[in-house]
Amino acid sequence: MKSASISVRNLTTASYVAILCHLLPAYRVIRKSSRVKSASISVRNLTTSPVRKIVIAGNWKMFKTQAETQDFLRGFLPHLDNTPEEREILLCPPFTDLSILSQSLHGSRVQLGAQNVHWEDSGAYTGEIAAPMLTEIGVRYVIVGHSERRQYFGETDETVNLRLKAAQKHGLTPVLCVGETKQQRDLGQTESLITTQLENGLVNVDQDNLVIAYEPIWAIGTGDTCEATEANRVIRLIRSQLKNPNVPIQYGGSVKPNNIDEIMAQPEIDGVLVGGASLEPESFARIVNYQ
Repeated sequence: MKSASISVRNLTTASYVAILCHLLPAYRVIRKSSRVKSASISVRNLTTSPVRKIVIAGNWKMFKTQAETQDFLRGFLPHLDNTPEEREILLCPPFTDLSILSQSLHGSRVQLGAQNVHWEDSGAYTGEIAAPMLTEIGVRYVIVGHSERRQYFGETDETVNLRLKAAQKHGLTPVLCVGETKQQRDLGQTESLITTQLENGLVNVDQDNLVIAYEPIWAIGTGDTCEATEANRVIRLIRSQLKNPNVPIQYGGSVKPNNIDEIMAQPEIDGVLVGGASLEPESFARIVNYQ
């Protein structure tokens, strides 16, 4: 039985089920014998490698009324009939569209996300929204630290960290955005900046309930796209900084139907955070159904 035990250990994951079915009767017998203890250990220790989740998210920013949202769904949902089940599809609309989307998406495979969350459960914070308000209407994800929040509304790594922890406290999965400006990239600061954003942002954050989006700021809404291989390199750097290497890491920055296939062919990229191209049903459907 020693040679059989060795061959089982060396088999690929794809062969486990067939081999286990073949060996199970013999295993039940030999397990009772101390003379073949090593064989029983080898069968018990068979495991499969974890698979990172693929998350395709549309960030609508400050676009779409409720009527426009309904029009979008009528054009978009029929395109999902043959979308692979392992792809998590996420829509992050303005706050005013969350309730109507929650009702319209009930029973569908599309998840609902918000674009921001405050770190307090309630209080005098004009213009903000609390996690319990989001979970009450079925929101499951929330974007935190988007570059536009950092640039226009004074978001810092410290406030990002507070929002991340508040989201997770209430069962939301945060999508943490990190990335560099054109000036920072030209000065060779990409790696150090992103490392700092991760170190400060992820203090006491549960990496088992987290998505990260790498968004080179110079490529957002500009029409410029970071080369897929370069995005893959930076995302590999991000993964190397994490305690949990299986955190899904997206790319975000002028993602379009004509570049999605190349982006998703990269081994480190686990999805995309899409801006303008998520506003049109056919465009976002092509991205969700990348080849």
